[in-house]
Amino acid sequence: MGDKSMSLEDFAGTIESGMTIGIGGWGARRKPMALVRQILRTDVRDLTVVAFGGPDVGLLCAAGRVRKLVYGFVSLDSIALDPHFRAVRERGGVETAEYDEGMFVTGLRAAAARLSFLPTRAGLGSDVLTMNPDLVTIASPYDAEEYVAMKALRLDVALVHVNRADAAGNAQYLGPDPYFDDLYAMAADRCYVSTEQIVPSGELLADGAPAQSLLISRLFVDGVVETPRGAHFTSCEPDYARDEVFQAHYASAARDADSWELFRKQFLDGDEPGYHRAVAEFHANRGEREENR
Repeated sequence: MGDKSMSLEDFAGTIESGMTIGIGGWGARRKPMALVRQILRTDVRDLTVVAFGGPDVGLLCAAGRVRKLVYGFVSLDSIALDPHFRAVRERGGVETAEYDEGMFVTGLRAAAARLSFLPTRAGLGSDVLTMNPDLVTIASPYDAEEYVAMKALRLDVALVHVNRADAAGNAQYLGPDPYFDDLYAMAADRCYVSTEQIVPSGELLADGAPAQSLLISRLFVDGVVETPRGAHFTSCEPDYARDEVFQAHYASAARDADSWELFRKQFLDGDEPGYHRAVAEFHANRGEREENR
């Protein structure tokens, strides 16, 4: 098994303008935020982003890197809508394809199986078909029942974050839900995994973790990036919960241009270690203010 470990900088060099990028995770849960922040440090743009979105989508939209957004939803979970997504959606700033969640997963499954489409009942009789006139229905050759022919959501690159991985690319989640990350990996031409920790292969199941926690096979992985707290400020259970205080600060800063400019300079203009130092300082200063009340 080859060593696929790489740095954030090396990862960023693989991403090109105009690519279709699938981002794993779910809302504000186990998002590959360190990889997204690294993309923001490049001049890559005109991306098509495919995601059950959260702040990953918000940050890329705020930076003007997205040409088209393909999504089932974009939410911060405890905050209903990501404010940057809402703003760009309301002003028509990006092209969109909004699907029912079942349709979205069917599209990933089709791409993972290298099919052009898969039939699904999801979306029938809904305005999803009106909003996406490129979708068609198809009759079953067996009983003439009608289905939506959900086209494959093929990806140039998939980005996912997991709790642990080995250097060969075997990726393990330890939280409550896989969030379809395996489908993203299989639907893409290339997949990059960020992980809390790169460990020897023999340690992945050494502590009694179930075999099904090995979510993604090395066969589908092109690079592994060790990024402790790399999902912040989203959750990466059981390693850490979502940083609700910082998320609220993010959402508040997005309300006007001046506040966002300050947020960007403080948290996003530096490198990844600088981001985590700034977050630690934010929490420390907040704690001091609360003690002085």
